[in-house]
Amino acid sequence: MKELLPILPRPSRYLGSEWGTTSKNPDTVTVRCALAFPDMYEVGMSYLGQKILSQAINAHPQFWAERVYTPCQETAAILREHNTLLTTLESDTPLKDMDTIGFSLTHELCYTNILYILDLAGIPFRTSDRDSSHPLIIAGGGATFNAEPMAPFFDAMVIGDGEETMPAVLSCIEQAKAEGLSRPKLLKNLTTIPGIYIPSFFEDQGPGKPIKPLVEGYETVEKAVVDDLNSTPFPTGQTIPFDAIHDRLTMEIARGCTRGCRFCQAGMIYRPVRERSLDELDRILTDGLAETGYEETSLLSLSTGDYSGLDSLFTRSFDKCASEQISISLPSLRVGSLSAPIMERISSIRRTGATLAPEAGSQRMRDVINKGIDEEGLLEHVRMLFDNGWQGVKLYFMVGLPTETDEDLDAIVDLCLKVRDSAGRHIKRLQVSAAVSPFVPKPQTPFQWESQISYDEIYRRVHYLRDQFRRHKRISIKYHEPEMTSLEGVFSRGDRRLAEVVERAYAKGALFSSWKDHLRLEPYKEAMEEAGLDWDKYTGSRDPDGPLPWDHISSGLTKKYLLKERERALAEKITEDCRYGACHNCGVCEFDGRKTTLTTQAKDKDIRPRLVFPQRDQEGEQPPYTIEKPDLTIKEAHFRLWYEKNGPAAYLSQLELQAVFERAFRRAGLPMAFSAGFHPMPRLSFGKALPVGVSSNAEWINVFLRQDFESTEVIKKLIPNMPEGLAPIKADRLSMGKKQPQSVEEVFEIQFTKDAKKRLTQWQDFINAEEFIVEKRTKKRGMKQVNVRPIIKEMTEMELGLILVMDWRELYMSPLALCMAIMKDASQLDFTLTKTAQRFEK
Repeated sequence: MKELLPILPRPSRYLGSEWGTTSKNPDTVTVRCALAFPDMYEVGMSYLGQKILSQAINAHPQFWAERVYTPCQETAAILREHNTLLTTLESDTPLKDMDTIGFSLTHELCYTNILYILDLAGIPFRTSDRDSSHPLIIAGGGATFNAEPMAPFFDAMVIGDGEETMPAVLSCIEQAKAEGLSRPKLLKNLTTIPGIYIPSFFEDQGPGKPIKPLVEGYETVEKAVVDDLNSTPFPTGQTIPFDAIHDRLTMEIARGCTRGCRFCQAGMIYRPVRERSLDELDRILTDGLAETGYEETSLLSLSTGDYSGLDSLFTRSFDKCASEQISISLPSLRVGSLSAPIMERISSIRRTGATLAPEAGSQRMRDVINKGIDEEGLLEHVRMLFDNGWQGVKLYFMVGLPTETDEDLDAIVDLCLKVRDSAGRHIKRLQVSAAVSPFVPKPQTPFQWESQISYDEIYRRVHYLRDQFRRHKRISIKYHEPEMTSLEGVFSRGDRRLAEVVERAYAKGALFSSWKDHLRLEPYKEAMEEAGLDWDKYTGSRDPDGPLPWDHISSGLTKKYLLKERERALAEKITEDCRYGACHNCGVCEFDGRKTTLTTQAKDKDIRPRLVFPQRDQEGEQPPYTIEKPDLTIKEAHFRLWYEKNGPAAYLSQLELQAVFERAFRRAGLPMAFSAGFHPMPRLSFGKALPVGVSSNAEWINVFLRQDFESTEVIKKLIPNMPEGLAPIKADRLSMGKKQPQSVEEVFEIQFTKDAKKRLTQWQDFINAEEFIVEKRTKKRGMKQVNVRPIIKEMTEMELGLILVMDWRELYMSPLALCMAIMKDASQLDFTLTKTAQRFEK
């Protein structure tokens, strides 16, 4: 599909030429895998799981993992119009020609997008309609702990940790290809791998009846567990996206959480807690920043503040980040988990937003859900934030939790007001915002049997809160769309009958249902009615003594433990974190002589909590915190870097180039000078923006450096750190002033790929005309008529093309837009445009 790049919207999504991509010779690879993310490129490139899997698979020379993301609907229409199948990013190989496609199921609202990808790839939806000529379709991710609504579409699923499981799956595929095994035989072989679920080996017997295993000895699928994160490689040389929602070096410092929040599926299914060592994280940070050039890092886990060596980790990391203006983000923080010195240090680099999750306004509700925090602790945490310069705080809440009343809703407003009032008068731009999400009961949690409040009741409670917030200043509310919550609730605890609903809803146009501006419930409701299913029954309560659609999928937690936690919730009793206290016998760990329910892996693995310290930060006295940092505004050298922008790089926008060059300079060890102020920016400046899709042999960027280098050394350092198509040519030394010469003329070469005679005639008519009027948008968004004929100073014919000299002294217009205006009926597939030179005033 790369031949269609000139006419695709946002073509950088489909280039596959980013820095850090893995390319292999298909002739030397035995198994090819497409890692598919069922959402847009910028969402998928923010997902750490795909990066971890890519590293794990591509570490094997004989395997090749490529990427594919969900194209927008405009791109899909273009593919269909040109009879072109969806391909991988790296090699432009049609998905139908891969050996396997691995989908990430991170949430339930992506289900129709999976069918959309298969449809664009020309692959049948259902496993029963596919044969050995089709790729093996696999799923992984949190939603697979109950993926029964999608079971008919997948040949296999990876339950649990995937970085050891996926290479084992590819080895089975490699063996099957070498030995000519049938697909049923391959699927049977896959059952020997821990964590592999083959849906076709289980039969759905209908409502109220348990799933029936069809293969002897394969009655339960236990999740795969990586017992020691330090033993598995972490991707430091990650693929650097051209655009991503979360665009930073994300370091997974720990996996799993045992705080025991009773609504939280991730905290239940990813037990036990496994922390990476301080030395390993120090290596990941050092290598990761050097190999990626990122200007921000994030310390990620389900509960980052509970990492047992957090102060020690921060002490090691801070100076390294401060020296290069690299900010540190700490998401998923619990109240009281940050020490004052850490807050002080974070605020001295760059204050990103502060987010806390009390989840409920009243202490009673926080005890029901086992949140384990109190109001005074929250207010003390917030006061520390304000004292360290934060101007605002975001608080996450849930509504619709079991036993919730309107008094608990009032408590949310009251808590936000107390947070607001805890700020001193020195906070000038104070804002407290509440983000409210309706509760969805999740499988494998103590609340898996509870009912979800109705769609109408969700609306009532959200609007009730909204009206309360409107009465007060400096507190605001945003809420998750009730439609999304209701739909998520249906699929979260659904069974295989919903596969028909997914299929019908997709046929009715349901796509990108996790996007607020795309979600429509009508296709799903119509599909439910046509399938003879009741929406409210899927969101209703479940019988604790009855079978559940996910009973054959073992997260390691026993039903006894989940029921006990449910009872404690209704009794408003707290269960302490077993990480630093007594074991609660949940069934997952081999802790204190107990037996894990994950019996298959227990033979080879030590499944237990792995902490850096037995108690939080016991390394001893930490070095004193200093918040001094080097002067990053120093300017020792100023260069104009000339470069080529060809091939895939021609489709990068000026905004995307800014990040590409900034990270390339960091990787190359060329220290940029930064502006002063609260949000320092690197001192980079470009010439005139080159239109997306136009190539150039003569582009430039100006950069101030904090250290002087020889011009040739600058180029030598940059060359190996640029993505495909961006080639540094030379570096000219400039004066230290901001104002530098700009080109007044540019030379372009236009090559016609079809209808050359017609295009030449159009250009001859243009050059012979006294004027050529086009409508041009003004800075005030209005339109005016402009004569663009004077722009073309010279025109020279060549074989199947022209050489054009464009004069910018009096008027500027996008060279591409000018060409399209002259060749009114042309498509961007009909010609190529390349800048060959820039001319300056003598």
